[in-house]
Amino acid sequence: MVDVLVVGAHPDDIELGIGAAVARWAAAGYEVAMLDLTSGEPTPFGDPETRAKEAAEAARILGVKTRVTLDLPNRTLTDNPESRRKVAEVYRRLRPEMLFVQGEVDAHPDHIEGSSLSQKARFDAKLTKTDMAGEPWYAKKLFFYLASHLRLNVKPSFILDVTDTFEKKLEAVHAYKSQFAASGKEEWIIERLRARASYYGALIGVEYGEPVMCHEEIGLRDLRDIII
Repeated sequence: MVDVLVVGAHPDDIELGIGAAVARWAAAGYEVAMLDLTSGEPTPFGDPETRAKEAAEAARILGVKTRVTLDLPNRTLTDNPESRRKVAEVYRRLRPEMLFVQGEVDAHPDHIEGSSLSQKARFDAKLTKTDMAGEPWYAKKLFFYLASHLRLNVKPSFILDVTDTFEKKLEAVHAYKSQFAASGKEEWIIERLRARASYYGALIGVEYGEPVMCHEEIGLRDLRDIII
């Protein structure tokens, strides 16, 4: 069983969207796992072996011990029963208390389909009278993180203070040399990530923040959980 499972369409989506929070959770002792729906390849400067090594290094930097990469097709990722089954079987095996998946609004078709099938697989994972591997499981909460190709200013359900681990996020992003350094976009990406995190951090009075969305209402056990 893991406390948190974070799902992304491609290796690097999680790091770009919510990598600082992942590092913070891991440092705090939570059992965190990452699930990539595809290998992310082909790309202009990458290959499957290089991308896999970069993903493993990024997970190590963030402090995550479990990273699963499925064999769903990059560029043609589709929300269908077969894909949902593969994802649901991972949910049944890892049994996460909370799921974090990519936001639903995006320009990238893989991100849109990945968000959809990740959500639906949560329901499929609890089915009984099925030949799916593993025992039925239903994650108690599902959240969305921002990793979109669109220039979005989202209205989050809450913002996580990630000031202490934001540099770890950037270090993990730097691990993807084939995706960013090789294309000459690495510094531009880093500047954009820093600016976005500064914006969301300013909204809650901290240096860096990462926004999280949720369809359901969110409860607090104590007022001390609120950043004032």
